[in-house]
Amino acid sequence: MDPLDALNEIAALLERERASRYRSKAFRAAAKAFAELPEAARTDLGRIQRTKGIGDTTFRVIREAIEGGVPDYLVELRGSAGVAAVESGLRALLRGDLHAHSDWSDGLTPIDQMVDAARALGHEYLALTDHSPRLRVANGLSAERLRAQIDLVGGFSGDGFTLLTGIEVDILDDGALDQEPELLDRLDVVVASVHSKLRMESPAMTRRMLAAIRDRHTDVLGHCTGRLVEGARGTRPASVFDAPAVFAACAENAVAVEINARPERQDPPDELIAIALEAGCLFSIDSDAHAPGQLSLLDHGARRAEAAGVPAERIVTTWPLDRVRQWLARER
Repeated sequence: MDPLDALNEIAALLERERASRYRSKAFRAAAKAFAELPEAARTDLGRIQRTKGIGDTTFRVIREAIEGGVPDYLVELRGSAGVAAVESGLRALLRGDLHAHSDWSDGLTPIDQMVDAARALGHEYLALTDHSPRLRVANGLSAERLRAQIDLVGGFSGDGFTLLTGIEVDILDDGALDQEPELLDRLDVVVASVHSKLRMESPAMTRRMLAAIRDRHTDVLGHCTGRLVEGARGTRPASVFDAPAVFAACAENAVAVEINARPERQDPPDELIAIALEAGCLFSIDSDAHAPGQLSLLDHGARRAEAAGVPAERIVTTWPLDRVRQWLARER
């Protein structure tokens, strides 16, 4: 097996399972160090072992791959990390993803690695939606940094793939969006999410969400309840709001309700998907990926949407890019 393929696959599997970011980053670093070696040195075990960025575990993987086998650690991960993804007819219809992060905010890897992973999955498009300024814990992008990122994004498109400009913008306490309106005008995709004061009383939370949904910039309502149901961060209850009113506003404004594919979120809950479906909402199945291996989490979101009876036609991420762009350019 090619050692570089083995290192990258292990990193992706660790990312998909939301394992320690230090473990996945170690394999990404080792892959970079190995790839930078001269071709003739890539079978020189002594030199490989001495290479900065390659530690004992990653060296063992490289050595076992060079010796002609599938590394033991990769075999173990393939067996335990859910490689046999849940089969879903809907998953095969998904063309892209409108919510993903890079190391410009709290993602683990540079933009190019996210793009490479999206291409490998067969995506036609991916929206780069790093966080907005107020979310300092996630290294949210100031207006200046977002402008710099926008200038770079076009260079990642081509050969049937498009990287869309975007942001996951905080919904502030009063429902305003946490970025300059003139800058939001320049973006392809705006995902609006609540990240603070998740225990706000229902009337106030409802007013807050309605204001954001009615903002002409909002395209997707991200992980609407903010709940966590499993994982290393523990659990967190869902925010409470007037769901019929919120989803009616989404339908009226053609704002897509995100079906967040991260297993620790499972957001919205099934009962809220049913309300949004009845309200006539559009949906967007998104990975909310913070690393390349997490882009494949779309299969979890597709399974939930399929089980809830969401028609593919109402899921914007099943649409071709031209139709997505028409929706994003709608009059509000």
